[in-house]
Amino acid sequence: MATTNPPEPDENRPLLNQRSAMIFLLAVLAGLGAGLLTILAANPWPVAVTAGAAATAAAVLFFDRIIE
Repeated sequence: MATTNPPEPDENRPLLNQRSAMIFLLAVLAGLGAGLLTILAANPWPVAVTAGAAATAAAVLFFDRIIE
């Protein structure tokens, strides 16, 4: 019975492609900005974390649509 070896993994393959990395980078920056502005508006930190997370999620959807 012949056995086949699985293909060797490409060690130089990136974890994310450039488009995905750019989308996540911009989304994280938008979330950090929203969280920082929420903190500066004298809101408690749980509100700022929630606002930052919501902004990050919305930014991922937004940048996914506009970056091709």
